Amino acid sequence: MTYQPLSEVRKTLRVDWYRCAMKPGRLRELSRRSDAQAWFQAGGHFGLFLLTGAFVVGFWWNELWLGFVLALFCHGTVASFFTGTAPHELGHGTVFKTKWLNKVFLYLFSLIGWWDPFDYASSHTYHHRYTLHVKGDRENLLPLEPSLASTFMLQMFTINLLTQRGRTFGKGGLISTLIITALGAVGRVPADERAPINEWLKALHTDQPEQHRRSILWSRILLAFHGGVLLVAVVSGWWVLPLLLTLPAFIANWLSYFVGLTQHCGLRDYSRDFRKNTRSIRLNPLFSFLYWRMNWHIEHHMYAGVPCYNLGKLYDEIKDDMPAPRSLVGAWQEMRMIWERQKTEPDYQYDTPLPPTANPEPPTEAASPQPATELERSIGDLAPAGLHEG
Repeated sequence: MTYQPLSEVRKTLRVDWYRCAMKPGRLRELSRRSDAQAWFQAGGHFGLFLLTGAFVVGFWWNELWLGFVLALFCHGTVASFFTGTAPHELGHGTVFKTKWLNKVFLYLFSLIGWWDPFDYASSHTYHHRYTLHVKGDRENLLPLEPSLASTFMLQMFTINLLTQRGRTFGKGGLISTLIITALGAVGRVPADERAPINEWLKALHTDQPEQHRRSILWSRILLAFHGGVLLVAVVSGWWVLPLLLTLPAFIANWLSYFVGLTQHCGLRDYSRDFRKNTRSIRLNPLFSFLYWRMNWHIEHHMYAGVPCYNLGKLYDEIKDDMPAPRSLVGAWQEMRMIWERQKTEPDYQYDTPLPPTANPEPPTEAASPQPATELERSIGDLAPAGLHEG
């Protein structure tokens, strides 16, 4: 499919988003950033990474191999959220009140997680402005398959070695990530047309050349850093170092996969109602913490300037106008049901029911658009300079 250049999309595509109403002044309160809560989230996540890493080293040093494998599984589970999840929220710049701390932790998590925060800033800005309107958002290109294939699940619970990039933003498993990062370091995108994300990246690079230049430099930094880790490991004999710093983002990806795919899978594109194109789920406190509270995903899209640690409070403010959050199991049952139906009805998309207390979905085109305030449409500090709204 041929798409319109993104520079033209910005001129022609306008989405008048429906947002649940709140008491006057409440959105401003919920949008306040807190360094204390940010340190708990970002510092706590990195501290947990250090703790599991210490157990890995301890068991390795004492040659307690069962404990070593269990500790490495936990270490990978924690580090899997360094790819995409932690850099996502830090990229919005809404975590710390002190702005430079957002950047420090953004680059720290991205370095260990092999994440590209520069291409992602361009992509995710479009994702928020045009969620699931494919002319302006191909970060998640529907339909998405909620795969439970045995070979794939084996990789999710061990080492994600062979997974290829496809219809969502990301680099895939270890081998794919190495190839894509190496190509990125010389300014290239794989030519594989079976992965729609490659077309999306080429469109973004054409649209935002300065971000592309930064992405190239970042890819080189990634290769230099992880190459240095490998060199130190070889010279010192501490072969555990790559398992601590270079490989954990590819170990035990199970939880990040199970929670992350629920965001939009099976839902409706071309809707201007986040309640219809996005899914929120309830998680236990530990899983929600590792996921940076992104289980409140409708709320995040509706008011992206609200820090992640306030999204639960945001839901409480607008819950009468919202669909009930699914459980994780319920979300997966729903997604699998949708996928089975899409095999015979390719155009089928799930229409999320709204409670009797909710306002109905607005028509596709608003009769008299009500412009959102700057605070309502805020996506934090995500947008690169080339995508600042005039």
